[in-house]
Amino acid sequence: MAQQRRAEERRKKELRRKISKAIVIIVPALAVIILIAAIIISEMSSSSGDSSSGSGTAAESTSGTDSSGSDSSSDDTSDASGSDTSSYSTDTSLTVEDGDTVNIDYVGTIDGVEFDGGSTGGAGTDLVIGSGNYIDDFEDQLIGSHPGDTVEVNVTFPDDYGNEELNGKDAVFTVTINGIYE
Repeated sequence: MAQQRRAEERRKKELRRKISKAIVIIVPALAVIILIAAIIISEMSSSSGDSSSGSGTAAESTSGTDSSGSDSSSDDTSDASGSDTSSYSTDTSLTVEDGDTVNIDYVGTIDGVEFDGGSTGGAGTDLVIGSGNYIDDFEDQLIGSHPGDTVEVNVTFPDDYGNEELNGKDAVFTVTINGIYE
């Protein structure tokens, strides 16, 4: 009976040692995973205003710039004219005009089906009307709209757009005007 008790204590001790060993390995590994996830989330949230997300969006021209015409790594909140674009107005009495910087959300579809890279995913993106950064006459079709308006924008991708699934295709973008920078 004493032997059984000692054997049982040895098994428990061995189990505790294995658990301790696992904890020593798992806890630091888990901490590293959490740290990496936090960095990724931080990167994603800091680039949420960047419509290109590193792969280019469907509404964007092949120039490789985001919709405001600036490099996505820039933290500058001024547009090309030097005005402060850190916040926009949602005043519905304002009207989108050529040269305005607007914040928009959009979802693009081809034959009624959304396509990869054709949406801001609700993150919003800034666009200077008349900059020519977006395809076709995308920007012109927003002129005259107001913050809060939803506009159907019809475009045709260039034959040499660079994405076989989009080259030469007609698309409809449902665009929401979030606001106009003043």
